[in-house]
Amino acid sequence: QVQLAESGGGLVQAGGSLRLSCAASGRTFSRPPMGWFRQAPGKEREFVASISWSGVTTQYVDSVKGRFTISRDNAKNTVSLQMNSLKPEDTAVYLCAASSRPWGSGTATMSGYDYWGQGTQVTVSS
Repeated sequence: QVQLAESGGGLVQAGGSLRLSCAASGRTFSRPPMGWFRQAPGKEREFVASISWSGVTTQYVDSVKGRFTISRDNAKNTVSLQMNSLKPEDTAVYLCAASSRPWGSGTATMSGYDYWGQGTQVTVSS
């Protein structure tokens, strides 16, 4: 079993920045794609960003392109999400996810991931 633990959430004013981190532990598997999703109150869980094992390939939802950056440190088993120019609509619980399958078309969908963290709250005030 893989455990994922997010950290770094909090309250920030619009225009500010936050950096989320996700630490993976437990059973390891080969070259897992990693992703970030978010869920706002009353809304469905939404894909935010994903990154391949090498870190060379990334994907972002259109609403965060140019503002968020996903990165990973495989030596430390961590993945991060740098969030800049935050907007009130970015307010949500942010969840880290890991896949046991190779990078592919599913890495921007919930069904592409097998392991999930508990999430960290991000609140952006206007």
